[in-house]
Amino acid sequence: MAKPSSKFDVLSIAGLMLAVASLLVGAVLKGAGITALLSGAAFTIVVLGTIAAICVQTPWLVMMHALQMARWIIQPPQNRQQEHLRRFIEWSAIARKQGLLGLEAMLRSVNDPFLRKGLQLVVDGGEPEDIRNIMEVEMDFREHADLRAARVYEGMGVYAPTLGIIGAVLGLIAVMQNLADPSKLGKGIAAAFTATIYGIGLANLFFLPMANKLKQVIQSESKQRAMIIEGLIAIAQGENPRTLETRLRGYLE
Repeated sequence: MAKPSSKFDVLSIAGLMLAVASLLVGAVLKGAGITALLSGAAFTIVVLGTIAAICVQTPWLVMMHALQMARWIIQPPQNRQQEHLRRFIEWSAIARKQGLLGLEAMLRSVNDPFLRKGLQLVVDGGEPEDIRNIMEVEMDFREHADLRAARVYEGMGVYAPTLGIIGAVLGLIAVMQNLADPSKLGKGIAAAFTATIYGIGLANLFFLPMANKLKQVIQSESKQRAMIIEGLIAIAQGENPRTLETRLRGYLE
C-alpha cells in the first residue's frame, strides 16, 4: 500500500466540512432545526443497515484494505514523479558508465517496494520484455486490489438511499398505526423522512464522492507505476539520460 503524503488534501477537507454544514444550516434555514436530524431509529436502519449490507457483500481482506485506504481522502499518497525522474536520469548515467551491476548499491536507498523489485530485476540482468511483463502484472494486481477496496464505498453509496426509503416506510407504518391521535401525525411523518435524509445525504455527500476520489488516487498511483516501468526498461536497454528524460516527461502531472 502506498505511503500517505505529509500534505493534506485541502479540497477534500473543505468538501467534507461543507457537506456537514449544508445539512445542518439547511435544516435550520428550512425551519426544521438541527434536532430534526437526530434520530436513533434512522441511524440504526440506515447506517447500521448499510454497514451490514456491505459486510455481507465484501470479503474480509478487501474490507480491511478499504478501511486503510480511507485516509487517502484527506491525505493522499505522495506524488513522487519528479523524484523518480531525477533518480532514473542518475541511474541511467551510472548504468552506462559502470554497467547494470553498478546500480546494485542504489537498492539500499529505495523504499518503494514496487520500484525496488523492478530495480532488482534490472540489476539481475533480466531481459527488458521480461521485466516489463513481470512489473505490469504486479501493477495490474495492485490496481485491481485498490479498485475493489474503493468499490466498498461505492457499494455503501448504493445501499444507503434504499435503506433510507425502508426507514421512511417503516416510519409511515408507525404513523398509520396512530391515525386516531392527530397530535402524533406531524411528528411521526417528520421522523419517517429523517431516514430518507440519512440515506440520500450519506450516499451523495460522503460515500459516492469518497469512492470517486479514491479512484482518482488509484489512477494517479497506476500512472506513477507505469512511469517506473518505462524508466526501468529504458535503463535496461541502455538508453542515454537525455533520451530517457524526454521519454519520461510525458508522465509528469
